[in-house]
Amino acid sequence: QVQLVESGGGLVQAGGSLRLSCAASGLTFSNYNIGWFRQAPGKEREFVAKIFWSGSSTAYADSVKGRFTISRDNAKNTVYLQMNSLKPEDTAVYYCAASPKYFPYSNFEKNVASWGQGTQVTVSS
Repeated sequence: QVQLVESGGGLVQAGGSLRLSCAASGLTFSNYNIGWFRQAPGKEREFVAKIFWSGSSTAYADSVKGRFTISRDNAKNTVYLQMNSLKPEDTAVYYCAASPKYFPYSNFEKNVASWGQGTQVTVSS
């Protein structure tokens, strides 16, 4: 059974940093592209970042570009999201998601096979 477990969320002041982790089990991790999404109260879920199965390519939403960095360690079955210069508008529940690598990387969200349960990030002003 595939499991994605996020951790590392919390309360931080604006300008601060957090590092989220997504630990995967029940799958061959290197066969999956991994992404981070977030959902704020009253808003739709939105894409944050994604990383290719090999780690050779990453992509970011414009709203986080230059502040967030996604990385992965396939030996540890874990993906990270380093979030710096956090803003109150980054407040949301953050979810990681796995998409099999044989689906187009460009169409990540439409081919998600598994979602994590989410971790809350709250940025105070």
